[in-house]
Parts: sequence; C-alpha cells; structure tokens
Amino acid sequence: MNFGKMMKQAQAMQVKMAEMQEQLKDERVEASAGGGMVRAVVTGDMQVSSIKIDPAAVDPDDIELLEDMVTAAVNEALRSAQELASGKMAAITGGVNLPGLT
Repeated sequence: MNFGKMMKQAQAMQVKMAEMQEQLKDERVEASAGGGMVRAVVTGDMQVSSIKIDPAAVDPDDIELLEDMVTAAVNEALRSAQELASGKMAAITGGVNLPGLT
C-alpha cells in the first residue's frame, strides 16, 4: 500500500474521530435504578449531566439504599455512554479496535 495514501486515510480518520467526539458531547443516555426512583443522565463524552431523585426514595432511616440506587444509576448510564461512544467509533474505524480511543 502507498504510504502517502495511508497517511491521508489516517488524517481523514483523525478528523472524523474529532468530529465524533464533539458530537458525543451533545448525546445523552439515561439510566435508572430503584424502579425509576433514581435517574442519571450522562453525555456521550462521559459527563454526568443530571441526577433526579424521586422524593419517595428519600428515607432518612435508610440513606445507604439511596446511595446504592444513585451509584447503580450513574454506573449504568456511564456504561451506556461508553457503548454509545464505542459504537460510533467502530463506525469510523470499520470495527478495528484502536487502543486508547474509547
């Protein structure tokens, strides 16, 4: 394969990846725990954008349960955001797993 052609392809892929990373900032995924009592929203670039807690989930005698629900919702939302980013990256790289990109 022609080295110059490979470099142009790599540069084009780099531009597409940068564009995709910018687009991910606008993507949102949501996950919930406790039957929807706690909801977390995370952007495609792995930023927690909001956490909503149903007042019924707040039991002063069982704060640990609320903490567990918040943790579960945030972790699930982060997993979903990672899957979103990985899927978009795979579309750009043709499914080739490039270390450090997702």
